[in-house]
Amino acid sequence: MKRIHFTMLCVLTVVLLFTFILANISSASKSLKVKGDGFVVLELFTSEGCSSCPPADELLAKVQRQAGNQPVYVLSYHVDYWDHQGWRDVFSNADYSKRQYDYATKLGTRVYTPQVVVNGKTEFVGSDEVATNLALVTGLSGRASSNLQLGGKLQNHHALLNYQVNGKTDDDELMVAVVQKNAVHQIKRGENEGRTLSHAQIVRSLQVFPLNNATAGQVKVALPKAYSANGWEIICLLQGKNSKVIHGATRAILTIN
Repeated sequence: MKRIHFTMLCVLTVVLLFTFILANISSASKSLKVKGDGFVVLELFTSEGCSSCPPADELLAKVQRQAGNQPVYVLSYHVDYWDHQGWRDVFSNADYSKRQYDYATKLGTRVYTPQVVVNGKTEFVGSDEVATNLALVTGLSGRASSNLQLGGKLQNHHALLNYQVNGKTDDDELMVAVVQKNAVHQIKRGENEGRTLSHAQIVRSLQVFPLNNATAGQVKVALPKAYSANGWEIICLLQGKNSKVIHGATRAILTIN
């Protein structure tokens, strides 16, 4: 009888502890005011042709709205392998599918949508709010291994970016994502036929620049014709070429020449 009581007490303790953790995660995620020197990059792999993807799109859009000035960076990649199933996603790009497959190889996971990869280290289903909140709290309360500072100017449909890195850059590349903040699109065929989908943080271009151990320099980034200072932004990542781990991230602050 004593053993049964002890077992029940252990189970109750675990349940209460788990409830406490979830409550704190939920509370922290609503405000995203988490103490720490970390950052969070949430890379969502999604598609307009996937009926499971809209909830993930909505969740990541909510994270973006709540992030405020916190170092949280949401990137939404529209993959192209859904395009042959009744609806071609206007934002799809084969390069983004390749990026997801590269992650799958490194992380030892399968390729699916919606999938979120966090800081190049872990992954989970993109509509999983509990996992998303845990990733936010864990990432923000940590410490970045490198610090990336970025500035620059707009010039003739290009962005001239000046970067400075504090920390090791042995294997790192500078990944520059040109991001359209919002879009609304009506779907006429496929699994989401008849729906009007809202998208956030759509990666329209991802350009890679080897650092070659440099800690400072300038890169020239081509911008889409539709680029505007108000509706778009540029997010830069320091990512290991082989490890795929993201060591730092920031937004570019640009002036108009």
